[in-house]
Amino acid sequence: MTQLNETRDTLKIVVVGHVDHGKSTVIGRLLYDTDSLPEGTVNKVKKIAKETGKPFEYAYLLDAFEEEQKQGITIDTTQLQFRTKKRDYVIIDAPGHKEFLKNMISGAANAEAGFLIIDAKEGVQEQSKRHAYILSLLGIKKVYVVLNKMDLVDYSQEIYETIKKEMTEFLADLKVYPIDYIPVSAYFGENILHPSEKLKWFKGNSFVGAMDAIETEKGLEDKPLRFPIQDVYKFDDRRIIAGRIESGRIKVGDKITIYPEGKKTTVKSIAYWAERDKKDVAVAGESTGIIVEDEFFNKRGEVIAFEEDKPSISNSFRANVFWMGKNDLVKNKKYKIKLSSQEVEGEIEEIIGIVDSSSLDSKVNSGKIKQNDVAEVIITTNEDVVFDKFADSHVTGRFVIVDGYDVAGGGIIVDAEERRELKELQTFTFETLKARGDIFEEFYYNVEEFSIDQYKDFNKSYTVGDEIPISGESYKYPESFDVLVLRDKVAIKIRNKIITEIITLDQYGFTGYPLTNGRGFAIQAFTQPEFEKFMKEYSKTDERREVEFLNQWVKFDTYRRVIFHNNFWDI
Repeated sequence: MTQLNETRDTLKIVVVGHVDHGKSTVIGRLLYDTDSLPEGTVNKVKKIAKETGKPFEYAYLLDAFEEEQKQGITIDTTQLQFRTKKRDYVIIDAPGHKEFLKNMISGAANAEAGFLIIDAKEGVQEQSKRHAYILSLLGIKKVYVVLNKMDLVDYSQEIYETIKKEMTEFLADLKVYPIDYIPVSAYFGENILHPSEKLKWFKGNSFVGAMDAIETEKGLEDKPLRFPIQDVYKFDDRRIIAGRIESGRIKVGDKITIYPEGKKTTVKSIAYWAERDKKDVAVAGESTGIIVEDEFFNKRGEVIAFEEDKPSISNSFRANVFWMGKNDLVKNKKYKIKLSSQEVEGEIEEIIGIVDSSSLDSKVNSGKIKQNDVAEVIITTNEDVVFDKFADSHVTGRFVIVDGYDVAGGGIIVDAEERRELKELQTFTFETLKARGDIFEEFYYNVEEFSIDQYKDFNKSYTVGDEIPISGESYKYPESFDVLVLRDKVAIKIRNKIITEIITLDQYGFTGYPLTNGRGFAIQAFTQPEFEKFMKEYSKTDERREVEFLNQWVKFDTYRRVIFHNNFWDI
């Protein structure tokens, strides 16, 4: 087999269609006509077919190719590699819809273009529509419909036009608009590699010609700037905004905007450790740090971009999700949404449709999304988030859903929805500082769902001088204590039930008063040395070490308890 040249342009495509419509034959013929098969494969398959008394089928070549790949040619057997004179290709193919959708939505695989195979003799079947729905779910816009087995309908233009009309009408409802409909006979190789004499009436490209005509997406460096902030570090008199540039480039002197608030500033310098590392430009794929002209309060989760190519900002978006959780995904329950470096609470506001991922059958919308289901939903978050459509940016258009401590689902953003009126959560605010008041949320054990759920009241903001409620159904705090809202990097001092100070975490020093984290869990640091050790270990904690850190330093039942409840959502 010809070795793939890594320096060449590569395009990932997905080929969908029922096996009986000749998908395997189309792919097998494609591999054969482009000389992408391992040496001796064709003769080996022909010999086996002869020995077993079966006619030779190009579909067998796909099986042989996959078997060869399992022996070490590639790690991922769902991705078939081949090449044309113009570029290299990867066909993303999976043994089942469930695995395929999971890989696509979770980011294990990305396709830029899709080819839908339809049997010209059978015409548009229900299964054809289901496979078209896959392309719609994944937001793939560059789509070709391939009408296979044209030899069985005598290469009829009339039948071609009939199927084209029917499929175009159906796909329009899914907002999928095919670039073209390509008639082929994979078995005889007609219109696969070269235009066919038997299809003179067709003026479009052959299958391979159509693939080669697809324009690849711009390189990440040439796309709009997306620089999610991972953290902000303070060294000497410098505040370094650190993160990974997901797309675009940033240079000294650039006028940037920090979203979602839209703060504007200028890049003063790009951080470096040694003089030899000094540079004025950082590009997509690089983890870097920048220093800006203005002293804003920046935090993890904000996204740096240019105003002329700004991302979407909203607290609501339409998405397609693949659910892997043991518990059902339900409406009106709080989940953690992780989108690039952003972490927010969100809920499923509306379930538009549910599909069984194994059969692609539409399911009755019961208001619950079960394990391995795919669903189109509208998600609303408790605060504004920064995002792009998945079709425009895979990184800022993909998210995961955390249920408790488990990543239970993945999703891709189809479009922004109109902003919902934000439900104002309990918050602490002072001047430019803002922190969530999660210490006031109640913990209830839902006996119907066998789960612990959190409930918080809305529309209350506390600032310096306000008295706070130190007790509720499931919590009771001392009259004087300090709250360290680590995720918002804010500290709140409370003395005799009154908020006396709200400052940044950097400004806070140990006072000797009891400590809680932002959720009201007691922090087990009772002396200055213990506090210093706590803060030092927190600064080094990432997602992999979070559970270990919490188990070491945080105690739930000092100020909190769990209340049993029959129907949590009626609270």
